[in-house]
Amino acid sequence: MAKVLAVSTGFWRPRQDYLQSIARAIEGKLHNGDFIVVSEKALSTVLNNIVDESLAKPSLSAKIIAGPWMRMAWGYCLALLCHFDWKLTQVLREYPYEMGSRHKQVALEHAGLLGALMFGSEGGIDGSNLPYSYVSLPLRNGKEIAESIREYVMSVLGKKAFVMISDTDKTYSLGSFHFAPRPSSIKGIHSFGDVVSYVIGRFLNLRKRATPVAVAGCQISAEQALKIAEAANHARGHGAGKTVWAMAQRFDVDLDCVSWEMLETVKHKPIVIVRL
Repeated sequence: MAKVLAVSTGFWRPRQDYLQSIARAIEGKLHNGDFIVVSEKALSTVLNNIVDESLAKPSLSAKIIAGPWMRMAWGYCLALLCHFDWKLTQVLREYPYEMGSRHKQVALEHAGLLGALMFGSEGGIDGSNLPYSYVSLPLRNGKEIAESIREYVMSVLGKKAFVMISDTDKTYSLGSFHFAPRPSSIKGIHSFGDVVSYVIGRFLNLRKRATPVAVAGCQISAEQALKIAEAANHARGHGAGKTVWAMAQRFDVDLDCVSWEMLETVKHKPIVIVRL
């Protein structure tokens, strides 16, 4: 069994000193051999790996995806196949066309067509816990970032810990075969098909767990990495909201009107210590 401790911090804005924030937050709590599990979303935000979708100019493809594909294909057919609840199904049937078209244009540019056809979190793109029209992009150098965190913690706190970067997007498991709609550098977790793998995983009701994006400091099996990522995800919670709709509802504003200051009023837990 693992012991899990979610560590609260302030909201990480772009270009903050996140290494110092991590070290301060876990000082006195970390033991040698612990896993420091850090949210990919928080790291992408602090590293300014974000995009302002209000500046996007939707193509015809993006408009088609935001219109008939999201409202009809997802709202009626795929929502049923994926066992979505009624609330999410209604959200998809009323998918915002103009804002959604800009979002799908960003998805096409950064996640490709199969990624853009997802109903959300296209290729790891995510707008929850970000203000206005910003979305975070998946990290392309996750292993290097995880290693830099591990080295900093060792130099400042003198603790030999392992570092994992994880994402709430799910990895699906069929026995010992693991696959995810988004990229992961963990050996044994296969990334393919985006919307195809997502629909298959949901339709077959396969076991689903948070996705470990990268690990530094040790060799670890895919199964063990998934267990650690899921334990951390369960302890972390959803910050200001699991989705952009939930976040906007929490603050009682429109989807693109959540501010940095609003997000700073919420307790955020981007770091989780997992002790095996």
